[in-house]
Amino acid sequence: MFFSRKKECSHPQVTPDKDACYCPDCGKYVENRWYMARCSCCNVKRKSIIKFDTIMPESKYCPNCGSENFYIQEVKGINFIDINFAVLVKKVNEEFSKNRTQTWLERENNEPIKLLGLNLRFN
Repeated sequence: MFFSRKKECSHPQVTPDKDACYCPDCGKYVENRWYMARCSCCNVKRKSIIKFDTIMPESKYCPNCGSENFYIQEVKGINFIDINFAVLVKKVNEEFSKNRTQTWLERENNEPIKLLGLNLRFN
């Protein structure tokens, strides 16, 4: 086993429709981030890919103006029009992923809690 790689979770159960959630496979807090390449000259959206862990346009030159310069834009709240141009990066947030201990207290009496003084009656 010369080329044995450390197996890392790819978070397959963290779906793209969520902004962030805990991965049920590894327990890490995963944030979904969308990125899109844009032309530096004419600002047109360019189809993006991830190559060698770098986000870049699929084609070397802009189909609109022919420029090869581009920049990467982080997209908040992806919409269905931009989804063909953007790439999804699942980033682990280590601050929320640390092991934490939660303590739950049970009340000794099981009387209902009064909420905001509301008196609701169901007939």
